[in-house]
Amino acid sequence: MNTANLTIRMEPKIKEEAETLFSELGMSLTTAINIFVRQAISSGGLPFAVRRKRPNRATLEALAEARALAHDPNAKYVTTLEELRAELDK
Repeated sequence: MNTANLTIRMEPKIKEEAETLFSELGMSLTTAINIFVRQAISSGGLPFAVRRKRPNRATLEALAEARALAHDPNAKYVTTLEELRAELDK
C-alpha cells in the first residue's frame, strides 16, 4: 500500500494526551487520524456534530439586558472615559 506524508501542527500537551488515549485503545495517533479521515469521507463531512457552545443562563440574561438598554431611549449613555468615570463616581 502506498502512503503519503501529512504534517499537522498541534499543541504538545494535546498530542501527548491523544497519544496516551489512542495507545490505551490499542492504536497509534496516525491510525486514529486515518480512522477519522476515512469516517469523514464515508459520511461526507465531519463524523460528529460541530456546534457552537451555548451560552449559560447568566450570559443569556446579560444579552437580553444589553438589547433592552440599546433600545431604551431613557438609558444613560457615555461617550468618553471622563463621562464614564463621572457616572461611576456617583
